[in-house]
Amino acid sequence: MASDFPRLVSKAHLPMRTPRAPRETRSPGLEPLAVLPVFVTLDGKRAVLAGANGGAAWKVKLLAAAGAHVDVFATEPTEEMRGTPAEAVAGRVVLHERDWSPADLEGAAFAIAAFEDEGECACFVGAARAAGAIVNAIDRPHLCDVSFGAIVNRSPLVVGISTEGAAPVFGQTVRARIEAMLPSGFKAWVAAARDWRAEVSARYHAFAERRAFWERFTDRAFAEPERAPVRADLDALIAASDTAPAGGNVALVGAGPGDAELLTLKALRALRSADVILYDDLVAPEILDYARREARTMLVGKTGHGPSCRQDDINALMVSLARSGKRVVRLKSGDPLVFGRAGEEIDACRDAGIPVTVVPGVTAAQGAAAALGVSLTHRDAARRLQYVTGHDRRGALPDDLNWAALADPTVTTVVYMPKRTLRALLARAVAEGLPAATPALVVFNATRPDQAVVRAEAGDLANRVEAAGLEGPAIVMVGNALGREAQAEAILAEALPAAGRAGL
Repeated sequence: MASDFPRLVSKAHLPMRTPRAPRETRSPGLEPLAVLPVFVTLDGKRAVLAGANGGAAWKVKLLAAAGAHVDVFATEPTEEMRGTPAEAVAGRVVLHERDWSPADLEGAAFAIAAFEDEGECACFVGAARAAGAIVNAIDRPHLCDVSFGAIVNRSPLVVGISTEGAAPVFGQTVRARIEAMLPSGFKAWVAAARDWRAEVSARYHAFAERRAFWERFTDRAFAEPERAPVRADLDALIAASDTAPAGGNVALVGAGPGDAELLTLKALRALRSADVILYDDLVAPEILDYARREARTMLVGKTGHGPSCRQDDINALMVSLARSGKRVVRLKSGDPLVFGRAGEEIDACRDAGIPVTVVPGVTAAQGAAAALGVSLTHRDAARRLQYVTGHDRRGALPDDLNWAALADPTVTTVVYMPKRTLRALLARAVAEGLPAATPALVVFNATRPDQAVVRAEAGDLANRVEAAGLEGPAIVMVGNALGREAQAEAILAEALPAAGRAGL
């Protein structure tokens, strides 16, 4: 039967791909900031707070905790304010039970207005600015030079969170989440970094060497966050840095099918340490937001049947950058080892003597199946799972596909890059024995906000896809296992009206 099957795609009519050169892309920069997050050093400096409204006592504690010498002026201090000196660092807070005067602001680095009256606040703010102080006015953002946000204190590691006063409770909730992510033991690691910095800087003069050392330091801190670091840790980190291979390297990194939350921790570390990132068109833009801000990004786009960079050009660029000492991340959609031409790029690096590693990613098939809630290997429906490509080097239906395997409905078949050859592939599979009624579907933009699914029987899927007119990266899934998802949806659809009739 196979020999009599007509060729549905003629080699003579295959379009030529338009070549394009790799090009550097630039981040559009930071999105607009409501406020500029800065950290003010107050240790040993003088701060003044005047007034006694509800937030005064807490602000005094913050100033004292930051090492400031705080003079508090209040004609009627609250009991909490009277207790502040004992709770703050000894000797840092002095309470003056009188009104303030402009002379009290001389030499102040920071000043806080804590008055209920707007006019009194404005008067204090004007005098404080005239004295050269940074000014905050509690509950009056229009009078503030700076504002206070939620704080995660792992000092000397400090995280500040601001919602510009729009959602304080939300800010506090975010703070709690970050606190859960940053063990209290990080205090000791950050303190060690401060103590060791001079020695590390003296040993490693090149910026890249110092950065590599501190990346190893950070990895060790995350691995053992509750253990206080000792001198042996510094010695071990120095030894690892001294014996690390010199020069550049390449990492082939899987970006997953689109959802940035599907990145692996190892992929995140690679992105945050890269000097240069070579990425494909199919990589979701938000994934690049996780890269180190100083990293160069270069689009080496490879889109199906569209303008594409030649693989040889990508290989040459990758090797050239690594030879110049750069840490190169070759960022690929899905998993690099699944129809990602990783083999050619690995060979190019090895032939050039460039160290190369692979960071696997979530495949499009895995992401789509998870998003749909369907088991690709359900034991009642599937005996095997197979991934195949929908086109060969020419963009045509491959000549060497195992049609007997593709015609077996007890196998879940996932077809990558199928759009141009979908009709020919399914027609050939049905002609080879695949029941035309076999459940099938196409997932566009798997795991992304614009994910869309077209479901049909295998014999009619191509018509349904053409009618839908959807765009974006797509994969095809065929097999009896796909029917279980449709059955579950039908059962749910029947159950919901019944529940409504029952008054549930």
